[in-house]
Amino acid sequence: MRNCFLAIFLTLSTIGMLKAQGEAYQFFTNKGKKVDLKQVLKEAGNADAVFFGELHNNSLGHWLQLQVLKGLQAENSDLVVGSEIFEREDQLNIDEWFSDQITESNFEAEANLWKNYTTDYRPVLRFAKEKGLTFIATNVPRKYASLVSKAGLPALDSLSPQAKKYFAKLPMEVDMNMPGYVAMKDMMHGAPGNSEFMIHAQALKDATMAESLFEPLSAGKKVYHINGSYHSKDGEGILWYLEKEFPKVKILNIHTVTQDQLGKLDDENAKAGEIILVLPSDSHTTY
Repeated sequence: MRNCFLAIFLTLSTIGMLKAQGEAYQFFTNKGKKVDLKQVLKEAGNADAVFFGELHNNSLGHWLQLQVLKGLQAENSDLVVGSEIFEREDQLNIDEWFSDQITESNFEAEANLWKNYTTDYRPVLRFAKEKGLTFIATNVPRKYASLVSKAGLPALDSLSPQAKKYFAKLPMEVDMNMPGYVAMKDMMHGAPGNSEFMIHAQALKDATMAESLFEPLSAGKKVYHINGSYHSKDGEGILWYLEKEFPKVKILNIHTVTQDQLGKLDDENAKAGEIILVLPSDSHTTY
């Protein structure tokens, strides 16, 4: 009997230790208060646009962005989803697949997919299609961002009217004093290339992704956008361009970071968004 009680005690102790050590993630407000997914979704319910600033290669983060999508769709059957991972040139491929005019395998063969699409992004696309949601390819084709990074925004002026449909309307404003862009310039100090042109390319991506959401927001649709965390960090990037067009838009910005511990939000990670998603530093990555 004594051995039986000892076995039970050891089992319960082990479970307790695993539970303490096995926290997979934690949401925080930007004031450092812990919140759960249900509370995040409640906050999202009050927003016109919800941004999930992801770490592109973090599998756990991708699973959570899918859970946020499911929660939003449960309350908004006409939710509009957009993502950085698709360039505007792929919109036709997405529309044809979602309307069953082409197969999923045809779509994946034709679209310009990221290398971790199958493991990390495909579930989001499949869920959106299953629920009949509109999915927008929001990003600028990389060839135009590359052109700008080498020659600046004026290089876009000579492109054809057809090409100009794939990026934000010209002329576009770039605030070179935006802290995120200043940080980019500082990081590039001493590196080859023109730092101002690199910032122009980043701004072109931000402005194009924002502009891609203008139509659904004008129509009163709720928007859920998935992008790299730097594109929406501190309310800058995409959000800066969006708020210029819609000054009264209500945005919930979910910003993802990694930390060695999940019990407390590190000071340097606060303020990056209204909600901070903290993932373990050793969480699984796909590349």
